[in-house]
Amino acid sequence: MSNNDIIVSLDIGTSKVRAIIGEVVNGTINIIGVGSAESEGIRKGAIVDIDQTVNSIRSAVDHAERMVGVQISEVYVGISGNHIALQSSHGVVAVSNEDREIGEEDIDRVIQAARVIALPPEREIIGVVPKQYLVDGQEGINDPRGMIGVRLEVEATIITGAKTGIHNLIRVVEKSELKVAGVILMSLASGQLALSKDEKAVGTVLVDIGAGAATIAIFELGNLLATSTIQIGGEYISNDISIGLRTQLEIAEKIKLKYGCASVDDSAPDQVFKVTRMGSNVEKEFSQVDLANIIEPRVEEIFQMIRAEVHRLGYGDLAGGYVLTGGTVCMPGILAIAQAELATSVRIAVPDFIGVRDPSYTSGVGIIQFVSKYMKNRNSGFTKKVAAKTTTKKSSDSNKPGLMERVKNFFSEFI
Repeated sequence: MSNNDIIVSLDIGTSKVRAIIGEVVNGTINIIGVGSAESEGIRKGAIVDIDQTVNSIRSAVDHAERMVGVQISEVYVGISGNHIALQSSHGVVAVSNEDREIGEEDIDRVIQAARVIALPPEREIIGVVPKQYLVDGQEGINDPRGMIGVRLEVEATIITGAKTGIHNLIRVVEKSELKVAGVILMSLASGQLALSKDEKAVGTVLVDIGAGAATIAIFELGNLLATSTIQIGGEYISNDISIGLRTQLEIAEKIKLKYGCASVDDSAPDQVFKVTRMGSNVEKEFSQVDLANIIEPRVEEIFQMIRAEVHRLGYGDLAGGYVLTGGTVCMPGILAIAQAELATSVRIAVPDFIGVRDPSYTSGVGIIQFVSKYMKNRNSGFTKKVAAKTTTKKSSDSNKPGLMERVKNFFSEFI
């Protein structure tokens, strides 16, 4: 990558769409712009209305552009959901150089060899993540460049997804007048930022709890081994508050954000607020303790479901415990409930960058860090706000390979 580069990530969530602009200066990332907008057209992490989603994306991107004074033309988009699947693959090639020194071309060929797997017609490869390389049978090699050998092998994880999910995601971004520079699995990106090398090695469960869903990712021996999505998140807490206080869902969401506490023991009885009851203009007063009595059982249920799903995947006793991220874990008292229900070590991951020190930004910042580390030879994807937006798009389009070709080959540079 160049010494000074711009990377833009797009995190399309159930409650918010977030666009984050990162500047990479000599390998160091600075977050220089953040834009967010209320998410419309998304239900439980899936796109249900393309036009509404396009409006949300445009709003978030415009917000980020105004903050920095640049025009965004390319973005890296995060993808997640129950349609994502992982499977192991093996690739083998003969080293092509006469001097038997392994180069970039050999690595590209062995990655392509690993991609040759049987897939149902409705599924598509999102990326290939190498777990280890083997040179003439020698195992445990992370980067074989420059080594001498005759036979190069790779053990890799193939990430696949439903074609409809992938294409709809790309479609809404393109309709927002943006180019998709790459589609990145959110769990990989979040793991890049939220987990230490040791946590990935000994085994850790990364849980991203958003508004509409909780995404579970299992890391062990340095690799992503499994991922799963549970369709339950912060929206369910808001819904319970709406029913419990007999008020509108929109008001319940605001109350949750301002007064919400996940633990009755940590809530304050003197923290009071008034709520307009549904179907009347009568206001009733409640305390934070009343609110916590509604929230705590649902939060306990969320973590019980997460623990059950991790056990179902077969990773119930990992030494690294759990690492939590996502917007829902910002609520006070949630860590204590998590530690009690998961019965192991639990911590909350927060990006250590000015302006995005909040668990809800972990995925977006993780995408930027992931791209800066593993993607090379890419255009910066932005122009100064001089020319008209459409003109900028057309001039940049002519030099780019086909969209699907770039998406399909996105992870081939992940070394």
